[in-house]
Amino acid sequence: MKQEKRGQEPPSPIYESLPPPWLPKSHRTADVGYPGFHPPRPGQDEDVLSDKHIKDGFLLPLPVPDEHQSAAVTFLQQDAKGGRMFDQNMLADLEHLMNDIFTRKADSAFTIQSSAFKIPSRVTMSDTKRQTWFAELANPDVPLSKLGKSVPHGAKGHDLLDLLHTNNVAIPRAVWFLRVFGANETAGLRNKPSYNPTQYSVDWAIVVTSYIKKQLADIALPSAPRPGMNIKQTFKGVLSDTESRDRWVSRFTYCLKLLRPFYDEGLVDHRTFLTWIVIQMAACNLAQAGFVAHLADEYLDGALEKRPLAKPLLDACIAKLNEVRTTSAQGHLNKLEEILKSLIQRICVALPDTFVSPRTWLAHSLLLCSALASPADSGPSDCRRRDFQQLISDNLRDIQRRNDAMLFRNLPPRKLERLGSLVVDIQILNSICSSTDMSTISFFSSQIPDSSSSFVDKLDTLLTWAVTSLQYGSHRPYAAVTLLRAYHERNARRELSSATLHDYLFDWLDSKPVVREAGNLRAVAGLFGKLMKSGLFDYAAYVQRLVARGEEGLSLSEPDETASFHRNLLRWIPLHNTTSSLSNQRKVMVYGARARQTPEDVCEREMRREIRAILPLVFGGDTLPPSVSMTSLQTSCPTVLSAPCFEQVRTIKQWLLPNLHKFTSRSQSLDEISTLKTYSTAVELLSYTHSYGSLLELSLSVLSQTTHAELLTAVGEVFHRFATIWTAMNVTGTITSTLYSTYLLWRTQGGKTRSLLALIIEMDNGQQLDATAKTQVDNDIAAFTHALAPKTEHPEAVPSVMPEILLLAEDSKPDAPSILANSLWYRYRTSGDWAWKVWDNTVASLRQVPIMSEDHELRHTYALRYGQFLLNVDHHLPGGIDNDVLQWFLGTGKSEVLGLTLETWDVLRVVLLFLCVHGALSTTTLLQGLVYPAWQLGADAGPLYQPHNMETFIQAASELFDALVLQEDCSISPIVPQELLDAQRIRTWRQDAFREPHFTLLASNIPNLVLLEHNNVVSDGLRGTARDLRLRTCESRDIRQSCYRNLDAVRKGFEHPIQSGMVAETLYEPLVNALKMILSESNEDTDVNSFLSTGISSVLSPCTLAATAVQLQFGLRQLGRALACESTKQGASASLDKMTSLIFHHSMASEEAYFIAEMARGVDGPVAIKFINNGFKSIVDILNRAPTPSTPESLLARVGRAGEVLRVLSHVSEPLREEGTGLDLDVSTQERLAKIILESFQFANVMFSKTTDSSLRVITEAVIFLARLLQFDLGFPGIRTTHFRDTCEKMTPVLFDLVVIHACGPAQDAVAFALLLDTLYFLIDDLFLHSKTSSPDPFKYYPTKLQSPHLNSLPSSHRIRLLTLFPHLRPNAVVQDLTHAHRDSTGLLVYGAPVQNRPWEWIENLDKDDGVIRNNASLSLELFGAKATGDHLIGYVQDEERCVPTRLEGVFEDKITAESVFHRDWRETRLPAHSDVRAGERGIGEGEDELGTLPIFGLQKPGSRRVSPASSVRSRGSVSSVRRSPGSLSGNRSAVSTREGTGESGIGSGPAAGRKRKASASVDDDDEVEIIEGPASANLKKAKIKPKPKTK
Repeated sequence: MKQEKRGQEPPSPIYESLPPPWLPKSHRTADVGYPGFHPPRPGQDEDVLSDKHIKDGFLLPLPVPDEHQSAAVTFLQQDAKGGRMFDQNMLADLEHLMNDIFTRKADSAFTIQSSAFKIPSRVTMSDTKRQTWFAELANPDVPLSKLGKSVPHGAKGHDLLDLLHTNNVAIPRAVWFLRVFGANETAGLRNKPSYNPTQYSVDWAIVVTSYIKKQLADIALPSAPRPGMNIKQTFKGVLSDTESRDRWVSRFTYCLKLLRPFYDEGLVDHRTFLTWIVIQMAACNLAQAGFVAHLADEYLDGALEKRPLAKPLLDACIAKLNEVRTTSAQGHLNKLEEILKSLIQRICVALPDTFVSPRTWLAHSLLLCSALASPADSGPSDCRRRDFQQLISDNLRDIQRRNDAMLFRNLPPRKLERLGSLVVDIQILNSICSSTDMSTISFFSSQIPDSSSSFVDKLDTLLTWAVTSLQYGSHRPYAAVTLLRAYHERNARRELSSATLHDYLFDWLDSKPVVREAGNLRAVAGLFGKLMKSGLFDYAAYVQRLVARGEEGLSLSEPDETASFHRNLLRWIPLHNTTSSLSNQRKVMVYGARARQTPEDVCEREMRREIRAILPLVFGGDTLPPSVSMTSLQTSCPTVLSAPCFEQVRTIKQWLLPNLHKFTSRSQSLDEISTLKTYSTAVELLSYTHSYGSLLELSLSVLSQTTHAELLTAVGEVFHRFATIWTAMNVTGTITSTLYSTYLLWRTQGGKTRSLLALIIEMDNGQQLDATAKTQVDNDIAAFTHALAPKTEHPEAVPSVMPEILLLAEDSKPDAPSILANSLWYRYRTSGDWAWKVWDNTVASLRQVPIMSEDHELRHTYALRYGQFLLNVDHHLPGGIDNDVLQWFLGTGKSEVLGLTLETWDVLRVVLLFLCVHGALSTTTLLQGLVYPAWQLGADAGPLYQPHNMETFIQAASELFDALVLQEDCSISPIVPQELLDAQRIRTWRQDAFREPHFTLLASNIPNLVLLEHNNVVSDGLRGTARDLRLRTCESRDIRQSCYRNLDAVRKGFEHPIQSGMVAETLYEPLVNALKMILSESNEDTDVNSFLSTGISSVLSPCTLAATAVQLQFGLRQLGRALACESTKQGASASLDKMTSLIFHHSMASEEAYFIAEMARGVDGPVAIKFINNGFKSIVDILNRAPTPSTPESLLARVGRAGEVLRVLSHVSEPLREEGTGLDLDVSTQERLAKIILESFQFANVMFSKTTDSSLRVITEAVIFLARLLQFDLGFPGIRTTHFRDTCEKMTPVLFDLVVIHACGPAQDAVAFALLLDTLYFLIDDLFLHSKTSSPDPFKYYPTKLQSPHLNSLPSSHRIRLLTLFPHLRPNAVVQDLTHAHRDSTGLLVYGAPVQNRPWEWIENLDKDDGVIRNNASLSLELFGAKATGDHLIGYVQDEERCVPTRLEGVFEDKITAESVFHRDWRETRLPAHSDVRAGERGIGEGEDELGTLPIFGLQKPGSRRVSPASSVRSRGSVSSVRRSPGSLSGNRSAVSTREGTGESGIGSGPAAGRKRKASASVDDDDEVEIIEGPASANLKKAKIKPKPKTK
C-alpha cells in the first residue's frame, strides 16, 4: 500500500543551476551566459567517459601547442600568404572603423538642453492659506514637489523661525523652505557687479545668532541684594517653571537642529557665526555659559582652524572656568567645568600656538596647568587617552618655555667666564687666613696649559692682587710666591721652564699699569725680591734683557725726563741671594762705572746707626733705653722705615740678622727682662720693614736656644700674631715641628709648657703632626687637665662670698696674690664653678676699692694686685678663666656692670687690660661681654634711658674697645711704665677679633655704633665718641682686610637693622655711608654715587668687584627709600639718574653687564622703575645713532651695544615680574622706543631684499635682538597711548614680512622664524588687550595675505602655522578643491577661479528621477561639461537579497556604464591588493626607519607599457622571502590598484604620486620571481612584513 501511495506522488523537479540574482549578464541581448558562471550541461566534454579520461583525468587542450609561443604563430600558419598579418593598412582600417563607431555613437546621443531651473516664486497668501501651506510643509506625506511651485510671502527673521518651530516643521523641509526663501531674497541682486553670493549667509548668520542670543537672554540670574536697602526681591527664571522651561527648551532645541544643516551647508557664514560664539562665550553669565559652552564644543573644529578665533575663545573659557571655581555654586557646575576643561584641552592639542600669549600665561598659568593636567574620564587601559594626555603634556611644556622666554622669566644663569673667574680668584685669595691649608688651594688648575692665555690671566690676577693698594694684608706677596712656586714644582717635568716663567713675569712687570703706580713701587719691589729668592725670577736675566733691548734711562746720572720706569725697579728690588759680580753689574747700570760712593751706602750707614741706638745689647752695649713704645720706635728709626727695599734687605740680611743670632746664642747669660725687651724691639723693627722671613728665622732660633719662660711666651705670641703670614709662607709645618721639639725639651726639664701646648694645637690645625705626636700632645693635655681639675663624685661647695678676696687689696706682700690663688685652688679645685665665683667676688671687691682709698695710684696698685691674683687663678685652670668671665658678663654681670661708677670702671679697666695683656682674657671675650652689649644699649636707648649709669657703662666700654682694637700704644696704668711688649701683646690678641667666628660679631655691631651716633637720646659727648670710634674702625686696615675676606658677614650685618624694621628711615643713609666708608675708602658724604666717582672701570676691577656689588645694592635700596619720601625724592631721582648714566653709557662687556644686573636685582619698585626707564632711554639713544649711510654691520654694532643694557634690565626686572609689581613706565620713552623698533624693522626688511647672502646672518641677528627688545617692552603692563598703539599696529605687517622671510628662501632660519612668530602673537594680543572697542573684530590685526617669491620652498609645517593667521576659513566641503576650467584653442585644460559656494542658490531638486536628462536642477549640467553618451544607469536594486556584496561592488557595478571595453576588461581582471601590500599605504614614511619602504609586489617592469593581469597575483618567491630586492623600494604604492568607478589605472596617481621616493624597477632579478599558472592557493602561508607602528 505504501509503495502504491509512493508511486502516485508526482516526480521531483529536475534541479536547474541558476546564477545569483545580483549577477548581470555578459551581454545585453546575446545569450552568452554570465561571467564566471558555468553550470553543468548535458553533453559536456567532462561527462564523456573514455579510457583516457578515466586513467588521466579530464584535461582541457591547450589553446596553443606551446604556452610560451604567441598567437602570431597560429595566425601565420592559417594565413598561407602571411601578408595580412603585418599589413599597415589593416591598422588604419581598424582605426577608421573605431572612429566611425564613436562618431555615430556621439551623433545618436541625446543633446543636453540649457538649464530650465526656476526658483519657486513667492506669492502673497491669506492667513488661512498661509497657515494651510505651513501645515502641509510640516506634513511629511505632502511631497515638496507640490509645495515647491510657490512659497508664501510674509514673515521674516525671528518671526519666520518662530513660525517653523510653532508648526514643528521637519528640519530637512524647513531647510528647503528657508533656502527657497533666501534665494528669492537674493534673486534681484545676482545681476549686480558687486553681488557677493555669501553676503546673505552673513546676514542670515546674524539673524540666527541674534535669535539664539534672544533666547539665551531669557536665562537670567538674580541680582545681588543691595546693602542698606530693605526691598523685598522676587526672581522667577524661565527655567524655574516646568511649562516655560519645556517651551524654552523646545524652541532652543529646534533652533540648534536648524543650525547644524545651516552650518554644514554654508547657509550661515562660518566666520560670523564662530565670531559670535567667541564673543558670546566671553559675555554670558554662568547660567548661559552651560548652553554656550555646548555650542562652542560642537562647533570647536571651525574655531580651531584660525588662531584669531581660538585665542579669544581660550580667554573666554579661562575667564569662565575661573569664575566657576570662585563662585559659591561651584558644586552645581561640575558639567560646565568639565566642558570648559575639555575645550581648553582640545585647543591645546589642535592649536598650541593659541596658548603662546605671555599676558594670558602670566595671569592664568596655574589655572591652565591645572586644567590641562587633569584628564577627562579615562581608564587605566585607555591607551588613546594616555597618548592624548601625553601630547597635552608635551605641548604644555613647550608653551611654558615659549611664554617664559618672552617674559624673560627663568633666565638661564650665565657663567661669568672671564669676570666671574677673576672675582672667584680674588675671593679665593682673600680667603687665605691663619687656618688655611695652602696645599689645598689650586689657584692654577692642572688642566690649564702653561702656554695658554688662561695661565697668563691667572698669573696677572695673582700678581696684581699681591701688589695693588685696593687689597689689604702683608701676607699677599708671600701667598703669591707660595702658590706660584707650588705650581712650578708640580709642573717641573712639563713644558713650564724657569725661563718661560721668567718671560711671563718680565712681560707683566714691563706692561701692567699697576706696576707703574707710584704707590705700588715698594710692593712690586718686595714681591719680585721674594720671587728671586725662591728662584722664580732671574735678576741677571732681567738686567740682560733690559740691556739687550737698548733700554734707555736706567742710570741715575741720566736726566729724569728720559728716565725709564725700570730704573726705579733696579734701584728698589732687593737681592736676597746675590753674588759680587751681579752686585757690581747692578751698581754700574744704576750709578755708572765711576761711582765711588752711592746713596745706598749712605742710607745703609744711617740705618745701622739707628738700629744700634734701639738695640744696644745686640751690638755690645750694656744698657737699654728706659722705655720703648710703638710711636717712639717709629720716630727713632725713620731711615730704616723709609729706605728702599734693597737697602732694607741688605742691611737686615747681611748685618742685623747675624748679630741677632749672636745675641740669641749668648742670651742665657743675660737677664730675662733685657732679653725680652731686645727681642720685642727686633720683632717690631722687622715687622715694620716687612722682613717676615728674617723674623721667622730669628724666632725659630730663639725658640730652640732660649731658657727664659717669658721669652718663650713672647715667641709664641709672635707666631700667633703673624699666623696668616706664616700660613701664606707655607711654613706652619716648620713652626709646628720646632714648637713640638721645644715642648719635648722643656717637658723633660720640667718647665712651663702650657702655652706651648696651646700654640702647638693652633699652629698644627690637625695637619702637621704625625699620629704619635698628636697622641702625646692629647695625653699631656688630658693629664694637665686632670691635675688641675680632678673629677670627684663629691666636689667641694664654693661659698658665694669669699672675704679673703676683699682682704687681698691691702695685703702688700709680693706673694700674697699667688698664695691666695693657690689656697683657693687647693680648696675648691674639684668644683666646676669656683673660678666663676672668684671672679664675681673680685668684681665685688673692686667696687670697694674707690671707697678704700681716694688716691688714684693706690687704687691702681690694688687693681694690679687683683690682676696678678686673677692671673694666678688663670694658671690653675685647665682652660683658663676666660670662659668663666664671659659667662659672667653674659649672665648676672649684665646688671652689675650697669651699677658700676666711673671710679670703679677706672679700677676695673686696669684689671681687664692687665689680664688681656698677659693672655688670661681674650679680646673677643671683652668685646662680646662688655663692648657689644654697651653699643646695643646705646643704639636702643629710648624714653626709659638712664643717662648717669648707662652712659658711664657705654663710655667705659667704648674706651676699652679703643684700647683693645684701635690704639697703637696701650698703657695698662699710669703707674706701670709703657712697654713695647705690652703694646705688642695687645696687637697680638686683637687679631682674634678679625678672624672668624668673632669677626661676624664685630661686623654686625658696627651698625650699632652708627645708631648710637645718631640717637638723640644719648648725650652729645657720647655720640661724638661713637662717631670717632666708627670712623677709626672703618679706616682700620686690619678691619678692611677682614671685610674683604668675608663680605657676606659685612652685608648681613648692615642689612639686619634695615630689614628688621627696628630703625627709622632717616638712619638708612648713615648706615649706607658707613658701609661705603669701609669698602671704598671714600669720605663720608651724602652722595651714594661717590664710590663711582673714580669711574666704572675701576669700580668693576676684579679686586673691588665684590665690594662694589655690596655698595651698589645698598645704594640702590637707599635711593628706593629716598624716592618714597617727598622731601628726598628729587635729590634721590637726580642721584639715580647719575648712577644709571654712569653705568649705561659705559661700554661694558657682556659679563660686566650681567654682573651689574646681578647687583641691581631685588631693588625696590621705584628704583627699578627709574632704572628701567633710564635703561630704555639709553637704548633709544643708542639705536638712534645710525651712521649715514646705514649698513647691516652698523645696525648690528648698535644692537650689540643696546644688548648690554637690555641684559642689565632683564635681570633687574625679573624679580618684579615674578611678584607682579606694577611698573609705571615713562610714556614718552615707550613711544620713542616703539618708533625706533619699527624703523629698525623696516630697515632690516629693506636690507633683506638688497643684501647678499654673506650679510643675511648679520641682519637676522639684529632682527632677533629687536624682537627680544619688543618682547621685553610689551611684557610691562601699563597704559598704551594712542601713538604707541598706532606704531605697534604699523609694526604688525612689517613683523609678519620678517616672519615669512625667515620661513623660506635664502634667509630661512628656524630659530628666527619661531621667535619672530611668537613675537607677532605677543604684539597682536597686546593690541587686542588695549583696544578701545569692546568687541573688536578678532581678525583685525592679523595678516591678510601670504606673499613671498620663495613660497615654493616654504616647509609644510611653517605653512600650516602661517595659514592659521589669515581670515579665510576652509571652504565648504561641497566646493572644496573644485575650480572652474575650460579648454583653450589647443585643447589644453586651463584652470580658472575656485568654485564659490552658493548655498542659497543651489536648491534641492524635487523632480522624480525617471532616467530622462532634463537639466532643470539648480546646478546646471553645463558647469560640469556634461555630455550624453547614450548609456543607461544601472538601476538600484532595493531587494536586500539582490544587493551586490561589497567585495564585488567594484567589479560588477559601475554606477555608469559609459566605459570602454578596454577599461572594463582591465578593471574586471584586477584583484584587490592584499592587506600585506596595502600596509605600506597608510602614511608617508611609515615603516622606513628600520626596514625602509615596505615592499610593493606585482609591479610592472620599467620596460613594459602595461601591467599583465597575472601580475596582480603575488608570486611564491616574493611572498616567501623577506629579502628586499631593489625593486621592492619603489614608492609607487598605488600601481597595483585601480580607481573605482573610472577603471583608470592608478599608476603614477593617488596619494603617493607626490611623495619623494627613489624610482626603481619593481623586479630586477627573474630568479626572485616565480610565475605560476593560476591564483595562489588559498592555504598558501604568506610571510607578512609588519610595518613600523605609527607614532605621534
